[in-house]
Amino acid sequence: MNATIRPEQTDESPEVDGDLAAVSEVEAGIREFVRNDIAYLRRPAAAAETAPLDANAEATVNNVNSLIQRVAGTSLAEIEKLISELESLRDLLHAEGQRVQREISGYAQLSQAAMKSTRMIADNVTQWKRAADGLRNG
Repeated sequence: MNATIRPEQTDESPEVDGDLAAVSEVEAGIREFVRNDIAYLRRPAAAAETAPLDANAEATVNNVNSLIQRVAGTSLAEIEKLISELESLRDLLHAEGQRVQREISGYAQLSQAAMKSTRMIADNVTQWKRAADGLRNG
């Protein structure tokens, strides 16, 4: 039973095409490795114990390992880049949160000062009104 898995072809950048080619190479290498591994398992038990891996299978294993490392290296670099971007966004959000807190605190202080000034003005106007009423009646 041979199942062929083909990656979807899309019209994307050459970098993505290169990644697809690398993925295809990895898939082909894995299929070849599995075929060789299954063939190795189907051999008689005595032959399997004494026969070393043939050079072709060993080369395939090395090829698969190098392809996986290459593809994983690209993925790890992208993940590290995303982590770095997320950390910088976290720092930016933290700084902005502190700035907003300072602005709210300043607004609250300004609001309290305005309320005190308004009370003082209202008290003074009330006193002036009483004084004016006292002069009229007196």
